Amino acid sequence: MPLRFMNSLVRRFLLPGLAAAWCGAILSAAHGQDVLDGIAAKVNGDVVTLSQVRMVVGAKEKAAREQFKGEALNEKIKEIRLQAVNDLIDRQLILQEFKKMKEKGANIPDHVVDERVDSIVRDEFGGNRAAFIRTLAAEGWTLDRFREDQMNSIIVQAMRSQQVKANTVIPEPKIAEFYHQNIEQYTTEEQLKLRMIVIKKEGESDARRKTIEEIRQKIVGGAAFEDLARLYSEDNSTQESGGDWGWISRRTLNESLSKVAFSLKPGEVSKIVEQAGNYYLLFCEARKSQVTRSFAQVHDEIQKALLQEERQKAQEKWLAKLRKAAFIQIM
Repeated sequence: MPLRFMNSLVRRFLLPGLAAAWCGAILSAAHGQDVLDGIAAKVNGDVVTLSQVRMVVGAKEKAAREQFKGEALNEKIKEIRLQAVNDLIDRQLILQEFKKMKEKGANIPDHVVDERVDSIVRDEFGGNRAAFIRTLAAEGWTLDRFREDQMNSIIVQAMRSQQVKANTVIPEPKIAEFYHQNIEQYTTEEQLKLRMIVIKKEGESDARRKTIEEIRQKIVGGAAFEDLARLYSEDNSTQESGGDWGWISRRTLNESLSKVAFSLKPGEVSKIVEQAGNYYLLFCEARKSQVTRSFAQVHDEIQKALLQEERQKAQEKWLAKLRKAAFIQIM
């Protein structure tokens, strides 16, 4: 229960973008792994520690090590760590900006944190506050530390949201322009449900040609394509499934075979195709036409995406302004 709870907690309630990292740090602490600390950056005198960076990069570095090797891995690790430092610098700048506002009267009431903690106790522990406190203690957390993390998370989210104008409107022409410029995103390709029989030409080619001609005649005569594919096809990857290729697009096969396949009507078998040392028979089971979702169907989806893009730009502009006015030292 404790580890599952903490994993769920950090995903849902800690600073967005840092959740996976906090999970990694908590799990390491649970196994008694001590981490030497140091300074990664200074932000107007406040410190971003190496342990904070490790918290952020843990899961990402693990994924990178599974995907990259050698110099490519080294470069990816550098990229991940630099991004983590910059994210933490931005977080510290936001908290510092709130502190200035707080001196002028800005405030986030304690009851906001109380409500968040209460919701955690209710949703994760069925209202059992004692179990919640025991779980925090088992993972090395105090309630005060947890509340502080929640408050900082709320502050960062609120400060970011404040930079977005509530009355931001995306003009209709811009939505329409995006739709027409990205029409392929809203278009489902023409598809074909295909089966295929493959006979290799090796050995006596005349005999092999005769074999596939006989197979085709049986299919034309009413024999089930999939049954004959199981008996005769020499494509090991699809023989047992009766030559089934599932739904394919025009890009699935090479140009020649694709041209033949998409010339077929449902229930139609192709003529014998000779190519690359093989004989092929293709069978169309069904077809789906190309479909483009209308502008009306995707209007709200596009509007939401463009609005999010505008919000992101506003936040980035604000953070750039904070950075410009700050003294930042990356160690």
